[in-house]
Amino acid sequence: MPHVFTNGIRLCFERHGRGERVLFIMGSSAGGRVWTLHQTPAVVAAGYQAITFDNRGIPPSDVPPGRYTLDDMVADTVGLIEAIGAAPCRIVGTSLGAVIAQELAIRRPDLVRCAVLMSTKARSDPARLAHSLAYRALAESGVRLPPEFRASVTAFEMLSPATLNDPAASAAWLDTLRHAAGAEPAGYGGGQDWVNLTEDRRSALRGIGVPCRVIAFADDLVTPPHLGAEVAEAIPDCDLIEIAAARHFGYLERAAEVNSAILEFLAKHEDGP
Repeated sequence: MPHVFTNGIRLCFERHGRGERVLFIMGSSAGGRVWTLHQTPAVVAAGYQAITFDNRGIPPSDVPPGRYTLDDMVADTVGLIEAIGAAPCRIVGTSLGAVIAQELAIRRPDLVRCAVLMSTKARSDPARLAHSLAYRALAESGVRLPPEFRASVTAFEMLSPATLNDPAASAAWLDTLRHAAGAEPAGYGGGQDWVNLTEDRRSALRGIGVPCRVIAFADDLVTPPHLGAEVAEAIPDCDLIEIAAARHFGYLERAAEVNSAILEFLAKHEDGP
């Protein structure tokens, strides 16, 4: 797999198709290949070049020891964009990847043409803060939960009631999640558990000068629509789309609606900001 050395680590990436560049940034503890299930084929078919990569902590990119910071993740992405000559690029990010995209637009607007921010937030409310701290406590304890337990919890956290209540869909998802959990080596993505996403960035977001779109999922428990709406309200040139019957994995659950929202936004900003 192609790779670059940046910020003291190796990042592995892939290019799909040809055309104007769209960089996809994945969320916590997941590989860039997840985008290739639905999003990159749609973007490539529309005439863009899609670039996916594995964040630090996700093999085959390097897995440096210790606790990662948001600054680490942002610097990694800056280095990748500059190393492959992709600037200014369109960016699509989800969850942690969306927060990284927001920070890029704040700190390095020269690298960003426009951005789609899925399952994002500018701060943590008390419930989401408690959720984050619980996962940090689990990581610090060293306890490794059985794959069956992790798969079940992930399903209930990340999938909408519409999916969970569909016997065929939920069975397929649980099988996939159990397989993924069982295949992950100890410590997979663990450094990302310590990335601080609790700081209130609404004031900083008001300085973003590139066009953005927030995509929120109606049933999302991790980054609920009201937190996404705060991001859309803070960024001057930003709209908000809320997709029903989807939770944090909405880009997989409702791929057609998500892809349509991404492509419509990219087309609207063909000439850049």
